[in-house]
Amino acid sequence: MAVGPLVVHVARLRRPLGTTMRFHASAPLDDERLAPATAADSRVPAGAEADCDFLLESYPGGIMATGMVRVPWAGVCRRCTTGVEGTLVISLKERFCDPPGQGEPEDEEAFPILDDAIDLGPMVHEAILTELPLAPLCREDCEGLCPYCGIDRNEETCDCVAPRDPRWASLDVLRSTS
Repeated sequence: MAVGPLVVHVARLRRPLGTTMRFHASAPLDDERLAPATAADSRVPAGAEADCDFLLESYPGGIMATGMVRVPWAGVCRRCTTGVEGTLVISLKERFCDPPGQGEPEDEEAFPILDDAIDLGPMVHEAILTELPLAPLCREDCEGLCPYCGIDRNEETCDCVAPRDPRWASLDVLRSTS
């Protein structure tokens, strides 16, 4: 098992069952695994650290990790394209299990316990990736950009009028008679 800030040795925790242990760490994040696919995607800023606080509890065959992860994020407003940032506060409850023995099925929902150690890193990375905002807003009432002249409607107003769709032109006759 590799050594790292989110690797916890759990041999003592597993004997006797029901033993608990508090684990707190601030750990740098793997920028490659959290890299955005495009410039508009939300991301964890380079060099940011995840603040992790967990309660580890042993049970027959494994360890339950329950706790919180706090990490900063940055992105682009989906309406006006200004920069947006915030802090994710993620609540987690995950199981860590021994590798299966001969003929036993693998528990695909649990993270592995290897050499009496658990690595909380993959769990933290997975949680961050699933919680990053897909389409953040700078504020709830953001009016966005005008699709015709491109001004930021949060700062200025424009007189742009949407062009008429020629496919509906024959219905314009109904407007003038009303």
